[in-house]
Amino acid sequence: MTSELTDKRLLAEEVFLAGINAVHPSRLIRKFIGQTEGGLIINNIILNVPGKILVTGAGKASGAMAGGLEEVLGDIISEGHVIVKYGHSMPLKRIRITEAGHPEPDHNGFAGTKALIEIAKKAAEGDLLICLMSGGGSSLLADYPEGASEEDMIIMNNLLVKCGASISEINTVRKHLSNIKGGQLARIAYPATLVNLILSDVPGDDPAVIASGPTVPDRTTFADAMAVIEKYRLRDKFPRSLISHLQKGIDGIIPDNPRNGDRIFERVHNIIIGNNAAALSASAAKADELGFETFIFENSLFADVESASKQIIEKALFYRNDENRRKPRCLLFGGETTLAVKGSGKGGRNQHLAMLCAKLLRRHTGITVLCGGTDGTDGPTHAAGAVADNNTWTGAVLNRIDPEYYLENYDSFNFFREAGGHIITGPTFTNVMDIVVVLISE
Repeated sequence: MTSELTDKRLLAEEVFLAGINAVHPSRLIRKFIGQTEGGLIINNIILNVPGKILVTGAGKASGAMAGGLEEVLGDIISEGHVIVKYGHSMPLKRIRITEAGHPEPDHNGFAGTKALIEIAKKAAEGDLLICLMSGGGSSLLADYPEGASEEDMIIMNNLLVKCGASISEINTVRKHLSNIKGGQLARIAYPATLVNLILSDVPGDDPAVIASGPTVPDRTTFADAMAVIEKYRLRDKFPRSLISHLQKGIDGIIPDNPRNGDRIFERVHNIIIGNNAAALSASAAKADELGFETFIFENSLFADVESASKQIIEKALFYRNDENRRKPRCLLFGGETTLAVKGSGKGGRNQHLAMLCAKLLRRHTGITVLCGGTDGTDGPTHAAGAVADNNTWTGAVLNRIDPEYYLENYDSFNFFREAGGHIITGPTFTNVMDIVVVLISE
């Protein structure tokens, strides 16, 4: 790695980390919730709570959110249970925590979800159930419909996350194969008051999509779920028990998820406390501080990785070639690309996106691109993402590393392990989709 790339990598990483730090859950919880005389104030809503305060939650950030909640509310929390990804746990006093599999659910996730449901069942009129939901909640909230098994759900999850479907499409299916998603946690907790504090990891911050909307009316149907399966030609690969369950729903044998207007939502408050836009704003402030003229492209990374890489590099070249430029520039992109995995390698959407950008940058100097997940992990790897410039691809070839082989095998993790360029943050305890930082120096 050249010293120039090293310098630009460190600057890009500073910008990236500034965005992550701005949406750390403990900071956000303290901003949105506090105690007041006779009750609580949550997002300017004053709540009188004569009964118990219970806590449930799931997601990569839910452990840190629970820690922040305990700092604010302390011993007035009666009990709680949250489910986090392995490595995202932290010491808690009043709230129990389960570490479980993500993105592939495992037995711990199924067991933790049962415990979470039992907490919600204890909520009665006069009680307050605080939910802490964040990205990853859809996999960590692991349960299955009658007649199915844990193994069936694991197979289903793997098929969906690798087929190239959007997170909204994936969660449409998940909501109709669950007893807690798609508004059903609100049904379990009714008639208690329910406040869901949400860290968004989806386009448009739609609470119905985040963690598969356990406290939100479901706009989708069993037929919509089956349509997703048909669209990606997964029906013959899906466990028969799950296809059977969806068909029963389509035929009206079992009821669909609760809809808007259902009385179970009368005492439900869904509150977005952090999102990708907030992270991008903080990253922009850091870039400005470092001397860059900064441009933000919100909600710009919702295409497949091939299209996204072309979009990023086209914009980078446009701004690099702008003769009116007076100082270095920083472009910030936010969102979450899709990646249909076709090889047998190891990687994630951000590392694969960085590889594609590296290929497009072979003949273009002065541009550095960092692609990273705000949760600190990318796919089933410990890397948050990777950084690349015009030397990444050509330098690999000179060092007898064949980038085309790694790209075709969807093995971006091992490419950057060999060629250099990984971004390693460790668990960040937050999750607001992805950030791409582009630095233009000439």
